[in-house]
This record gives sequence, structure tokens and C-alpha cells, in this order.
Amino acid sequence: MVNPVQAHYQNYPYPHYPLFASVRRCDTYALNLHALWGRFNHALPPAEAKNILIAGCGTFAPYPWSVANPEVPITALDLSGRSLRRARMHCLLHGRRNIVYRCGDLSDQAAVDGAFGLIDAYGVLHHLPDPLEGLQALACRLVPGGILRIMVYSRYARREEESIRRAFRLLNIDSPGLALKMLRRAAPESRLASYRDASDEATTRSGLADALLHPSVRSYRIDELLEMVAQAGLELRMFAHHGACENPVEEVERLRGMELERRSPGNFVAYLGKRVPAPAPEHGDSMIMLNPCLESAVSRFTLGTLTIPARIGIENPGLTYRDRSFLRRFATPVNSRDLSPDDAIRVAVYKRCLFLVDYQT
Repeated sequence: MVNPVQAHYQNYPYPHYPLFASVRRCDTYALNLHALWGRFNHALPPAEAKNILIAGCGTFAPYPWSVANPEVPITALDLSGRSLRRARMHCLLHGRRNIVYRCGDLSDQAAVDGAFGLIDAYGVLHHLPDPLEGLQALACRLVPGGILRIMVYSRYARREEESIRRAFRLLNIDSPGLALKMLRRAAPESRLASYRDASDEATTRSGLADALLHPSVRSYRIDELLEMVAQAGLELRMFAHHGACENPVEEVERLRGMELERRSPGNFVAYLGKRVPAPAPEHGDSMIMLNPCLESAVSRFTLGTLTIPARIGIENPGLTYRDRSFLRRFATPVNSRDLSPDDAIRVAVYKRCLFLVDYQT
């Protein structure tokens, strides 16, 4: 039997970025394995954790993940062979060669071998016939202390798309061409016109197909998501959608309050993980190091104020020459005991946005 999700992405590989589209390494700072492992485990990743899986990689994700982690083996897994070929071509054109490509179902334990320190399933689980089964399969592939990033649709962030999607199904609109005609003919100030004018997805065939014509879509309220995470044997480590509270318990309460008003801050982005069996020793020195993705960005030759887009829910400070000079001090790890009180305050700001990483030795 044909898998409808696989058939969908064979017909409409997603996303559709130009093959020569590139990213600055500094913009991939939130994908760096060493920075994320340090954030959640207060240590640098051990040898068994230096392996990354992109589950449902699509046509583009292997490229920025490779930019962020050029020396870490990466496995790119997707149902669609056509999407994988596009992803491979993009990476080869940009000289990214630390990636192995696998065509298969992430719920199938035989799809990839081994365990991983970091798994990404961004925008994937909500398209599976059984999202819990998929999440459990990914949890089984994590090493102790491993990190899993997910993005799933929020019930109230998806209301417009879902109402349009249901209407299109009733009208037998089953191709991006027909969908685009409907959007173009939408009456001014109608809900359809508002969606067309506000959505980036409405600008490409693959975007329209993914947003409005997908054969399998689920959305979640926050407590539904938390229940699925618990059933998969995982812990919530941090939310990373726009405006999220740093403390996940506080963010859950904020989201519950918003949902009572049928509101959402957007789709849910969260980091999940497995607890490390033994915490880092308390007597170890705490070291502060620069996020490896920022090494070139904070060089002496960068002019003006450097702006790095927010990736983990909070706005990043602009980096002036003085800020970059401060961050350069941590290109070689610095013992936190050697920081002045004023420096410690600045370090705390940069640790929060993942520009600096704190780990124990």
C-alpha cells in the first residue's frame, strides 16, 4: 500500500530553496552539538554522543546542520527519495560531506543504525499516522543525556490553515495549482486573502502543498503534547518558540493561560531529553567557552553591529565591536572562577542566548 505522506513529498519536495541558498555559520549557532550538550548536560559531549540524526530531513535541513557541525557525523533520514536527492545536491554544492543519507520511516527501528547524541524532528511528528510511536522510536535512539528537538503544530496557531485545508478537501482542490488559483481569486479582506497575504508558504508550490494539501496533519494543545512526551519516556528540557519563558514549568502555565483564550504564541518548539544517569561532579571546574559557530563572527575584522536572528525563543543582543571583543576571550575556555563580577553578569546574558557555553571538567 502506498504511504500517502511519502507520496505527498515525492510529488512536492519541501521546502523549496534555491540550490545556491546559503547560511552564515553564526546563524546556525542553535544547532551546534557541543553548545546544546553543554546547555542541557553541563558537560561536553562524550564520544558516543557525537552523532546527529535529522529525522524527516526534507530538502534543506542537512545543509545548516552540517554548517553548524562540520566534524560530526550526520545521518539524514527521510521517506522521500526525491527530497533526499535534493538535500544531497544542496550539500554537495556547498562542500558539505559529513552526511549519510537514508531513505526510510523514522518509526522503523531498522531505518538507521546506532544511537545519537542529538536528534532533530522539526515539523515531522504531526504528519505521522502515529506520532507517539514515532516519538518513542526516536527516544530509543537517544544516548543517555541525548537531546531531541521537535516542532509540532499548535492547535490555535493552525486554526486558519486547518479551516482552509478542510474547505479545500470538500471542494476537491488537490493540487497547488488549483489552490493558488483560489488564493488569487480570494475576495479582498476575506480569510483566504488574509492567509495569502500573511503566509510565506503561499509563495511556492511546495509550501502551499505542505500547508494546505497535506494528507496527514495533527495539531496539539500543550497538555496533549506533554502527555505524549511523558508516554515516550522523555523529559521536557526547554521551549524554544518565540517569546518562550526560559523556565519550562513557567512556560507551560503561560501556554495553558493562552489556550483558555484560544490563543497561541505559534507552533510549539521544544527540546526533550533523557536524564543523564550520573550528574556532572560538583567539584569540577566550571568552564566558559564560545559557541563554536561564532568563532568567525566575532573576529576582529567584522565591521558594524552583528545581528544574529533569534533561534531559541529569546531575542539576541546585537554584537558591537566591544561585545565581540569580550566574546573572543572565550575562544579558549575560561574558568568561571577567573571572571570578575561584572564579567560574570555579561557571561550570564550570553549563556542564556547560547552564545557562550558553560560546562564542567
